[in-house]
Amino acid sequence: MPDKKNFYERVYEVARQIPYGRVTSYGAIARAIGAAKSARMVGFALKNSPNDVPAHRVLNRNGVLTGKHHFPGTDLMQQLLENEGLQVIHDQVQDFEKFFWDPQTDS
Repeated sequence: MPDKKNFYERVYEVARQIPYGRVTSYGAIARAIGAAKSARMVGFALKNSPNDVPAHRVLNRNGVLTGKHHFPGTDLMQQLLENEGLQVIHDQVQDFEKFFWDPQTDS
């Protein structure tokens, strides 16, 4: 039986699996759900995500907090990441590759 979950639900399902203290990218989630060219749509989905989805752990392909303006407050996205042990300088996660979680290979 084919998967009847809609695009947003599939994005949320993957995002909920991102481990504490790790980050991934919009593109990695798009590839994981079989929609490789839909990274921007992943961002739209996360903008509207339920509270149980750790959207703060999803960054652009260079580790930049491009979605930070969708979080309440001035630096909430950065604060959430720093609370998990990541270092953020100038809106970019340091050692991004070290903390990167690939939903297709790191499950």
